[in-house]
Amino acid sequence: MHITIFGASGSVGRHLVQQALDAEMEVTAVVRDPSRIAIQNDRLHVSVADAAIDDHRLRDAIRGRSAVVVALGDGMRGRIRHEGTRNVISAMREVGVDRLICQSTLGAGDSAANLNWLWRLVFWVPLRKAMADHVRQEQCVRDSGLDWTVVRPAAFTDGERTRRYRHGFGSVAQGLALKISRADVADFMVRQLGSAEYLRATPALSY
Repeated sequence: MHITIFGASGSVGRHLVQQALDAEMEVTAVVRDPSRIAIQNDRLHVSVADAAIDDHRLRDAIRGRSAVVVALGDGMRGRIRHEGTRNVISAMREVGVDRLICQSTLGAGDSAANLNWLWRLVFWVPLRKAMADHVRQEQCVRDSGLDWTVVRPAAFTDGERTRRYRHGFGSVAQGLALKISRADVADFMVRQLGSAEYLRATPALSY
């Protein structure tokens, strides 16, 4: 399997690249600055492109691949997640690639009910632009017509890859830690590449 990862130099993206390579996949890592990819592997191809710019470089990075993984980040600014994902989807349609795994966040859509009062305050006050960006991003994915999975992880930690986390829980789930390591987020996303369990679904992730 040859996949393309957008946001490959980000905090989750770096784990995605390494774990996909560990799973014997061939990986095209799309980055704006190639110096931010330190991994060296014969199955790793670095493509320099900007998801915010819809041009031939996006299509070239996707053409002939089995799947695309989007892990775009934009901090608190709230623009690139939706804009970049929209451009990636456009490129996927044009070159005929259907499988999309997209990272969103716990708190988007009906998963807002999983948050406690403190996290709701954080998301809807200082992070309101970022949350709005995630909501637009998710809608864009839902409307894409692709074989998509939107992954909604809880707050990130720098912990180890444990493979012991809760996923796909409903909005009334109890006892959630409301956190998960970036390594475990990547673990779940890479697993979806060989699974139809959450096809056109929005599984949430948390310890």
